[in-house]
Amino acid sequence: MNAFADRPASFAQLVGYPNTMSKPSGADVEGVHGTTVLALRYDQGILNLGDRRATMANYIMYDRADKIIPLDDCTVMAISGSFARSIEIARYLRHAFKYYARTQLQDLSLEGKLQEVTRALGSNLEFALDGVGMFLPLISAYDPRTDDFGIYLYDVLGARFENDEFGAAGSGSERIRGVFDYVSRVKGPFDKRPLDEVLVEALTMLDIAASLDTATGGLDLVLPVAMTLTKEGVTRISDAQIAKAVKQVTGRS
Repeated sequence: MNAFADRPASFAQLVGYPNTMSKPSGADVEGVHGTTVLALRYDQGILNLGDRRATMANYIMYDRADKIIPLDDCTVMAISGSFARSIEIARYLRHAFKYYARTQLQDLSLEGKLQEVTRALGSNLEFALDGVGMFLPLISAYDPRTDDFGIYLYDVLGARFENDEFGAAGSGSERIRGVFDYVSRVKGPFDKRPLDEVLVEALTMLDIAASLDTATGGLDLVLPVAMTLTKEGVTRISDAQIAKAVKQVTGRS
């Protein structure tokens, strides 16, 4: 007799996801939202950068939000949109990846991880359509099986789009999408350049977004959060290193 015959095939079945979170009643529920997040290749991996502002309508609710969330040693999710739903889904994805690894005795493949994100977005659609839970993730991933890095963007329905060099999400991202291509053409591909240079470029883009989008926090009051994803794992960039790069962007000591 197989002792594991009745074991749920996935973490979603185990916890009954997405039915574990009830939908708020009423159409006028106003949630806290976060923007803007970026992902840029550099010569050793992927840089993830996000401002710290969280807003509710025209109010600044919080200025120290962490929008860059490691899901495991090879996968990072940058979040924009509904803060409550994005944190809930990030927590679900972390446990889903761990559940698979522990029950199957191997890590979930990159394709499997990306499909879990699609599943989570699909289950979130009702919240998004009701205007209480729309969020758009930006996924940075390293695939040890192919030794490749990838940046993946999603729409609200869960459709996935891959970009080898850069990605952005959140309201501020709409103001700077053309800047990515311009910088890449003028200064060369991001994945051929060192981290220090790419960090300055990313901070410059975030500064531009903040000047054109009131929901995006700037560089002056609270430093952005930045993490790198390399073959060795995920590392948070120190405030000292970010502050040094901010000085190059703003020209202020």
